[in-house]
Amino acid sequence: MIPRIPHNDFGVLAPPALGAWEPALTVTVVIPAHDRQETLDLTLAALAAQSYPEHLLDVIVVDDGSTTPLRLPDLAPAKTKLISSPPGGWGRAWAGQAGLDAATGEVVFVLDADMVPHRRHVEAQLRWHHLAPYVVALGWIDFTAPGALPSPEQVRTAVESGAEDALFPLSAHRHDWAEKIIHDYDGLRSAPSSLATRIHVGATVSYPAALLRSIGGMDTALVLAEDTELGYRLTQAGAVFVPDPESRAWHIGLPTAMRDFAALKRYNDPYVADRVPYRRYLRTDSGRQWRVQYVDATVRSGSYEDVRATVDALLASSIPDVGVTIIGPWQSLTGDRRFPLQDPDLDLRLVHATFEHDPRVSLAVSPAVTGAPFRLQVPAGWVASEDTLERLVAYMEEQDSGRLYIALEETAEGVTVARLDRTAALSRAALVVTGDDDEDDLIDALFGVEWVDGETWGFKRRPAVYPPRRKPLSPVAKLTAAHEKEIALYRKRVAALRVEIGQLKREAGKNGRDAARWREKAEAWRREAVRLAREQNRTVLRRAVRRVRNLAFPDA
Repeated sequence: MIPRIPHNDFGVLAPPALGAWEPALTVTVVIPAHDRQETLDLTLAALAAQSYPEHLLDVIVVDDGSTTPLRLPDLAPAKTKLISSPPGGWGRAWAGQAGLDAATGEVVFVLDADMVPHRRHVEAQLRWHHLAPYVVALGWIDFTAPGALPSPEQVRTAVESGAEDALFPLSAHRHDWAEKIIHDYDGLRSAPSSLATRIHVGATVSYPAALLRSIGGMDTALVLAEDTELGYRLTQAGAVFVPDPESRAWHIGLPTAMRDFAALKRYNDPYVADRVPYRRYLRTDSGRQWRVQYVDATVRSGSYEDVRATVDALLASSIPDVGVTIIGPWQSLTGDRRFPLQDPDLDLRLVHATFEHDPRVSLAVSPAVTGAPFRLQVPAGWVASEDTLERLVAYMEEQDSGRLYIALEETAEGVTVARLDRTAALSRAALVVTGDDDEDDLIDALFGVEWVDGETWGFKRRPAVYPPRRKPLSPVAKLTAAHEKEIALYRKRVAALRVEIGQLKREAGKNGRDAARWREKAEAWRREAVRLAREQNRTVLRRAVRRVRNLAFPDA
């Protein structure tokens, strides 16, 4: 049974210790080379001293139009041959594909002509291929500092004796970005799919030959960035990337990426942007169309209004690189005479007329496999909001999940659903499936399956009248209308506040007048109180005087 590796977690495999196992797979080492005779001699000398069994290993050197034709040195593996790139192209991918076409090994091991592998370099990678037929193994690279090169004989002797570390002075430069990703994600075992693919560097890497051929091999239209593009397609094919620190090799000198990174990036960006939709930062122009879509949506043909509403909404997504395939019996649309308005295929014909010339839309009889990393299936008649796809894909990327069911509606007949799949998960499941497997259970075990509510994510039924009879408002017009509505609401609130303030002022004036009257009354009461007090005091005094007089003059 083929092992089932979830996500990129190759930790479920148990590779044997180096030198403690018996290899069985054949391997063809493909070396594309252009004007690299001196370093090629060292590469072949190191390959002649590999620990991997000689009878299972052969080498193909592909001369990519060298100025002085390359030759095979005396010191090379027994089964080594030299071929020339075929006419019609040039570059590393073109030469690599020529080697792949000529390779007979069950594993294809691509090695640059300026690499000097350690003794167990091939063995370390091949042990992974014996465990699972969809592993892509990568070597660990040390870069040499400037200095005189050893002879092929010295290389052979050092590799045979395990003294490879002393062959070259070590450069201070490393593949820091790749090693950081590997370190931060537990040796790449916990890396999400869209990130694991980034560490695919073509200087030393091995592939299952069948897997590599199944995706078409190299993109021979590229002369640079071919390993970046190939890594992306391998991910979509279900590959698991295994960087093995025990598969060590020297890289003689620094690669172009380290010598002139800015110029290389400037050259590569347009080619990578067109072919690798994971690089979202390269696709910021919403008005562009791309060779490989980010999301490939499928809608089955139905009523004209339902199909058009669904497709229109998908094409208006905030994700600019969305392609739509409409599935229907298009072959039934003939040019025979008919009553146009009573045509039994009228809806199908109207859908065909609407989208026939839209380059973002394909009309197909059955779903086709594309290079998009995400695949969406939506029933006709349901429309997504502008940011629905962007949010759903972001959610799947956050979880690195394989399948998302979106529940749209529940009726007596059942649940209407849309479905978003990760292409890598579908491909991985196809690689390991057996006759007893349920697809959902298998994808759940490999990447995870989840259900979400469609309304929450912005799905709704199409409007009763569709297409609209007037031009929809542009985003700017919608924003302006919303602002004007908000301003009108504020103006209404301000007017109400002014009325309230006027009322408060009137009440404050009345209260002021009342307060003045009360102050006047209080003053009057105070004066009256003083008067009464004084009057009372005088009365008391008079009484006292009379009493005194009566006491003093009782007979008066």
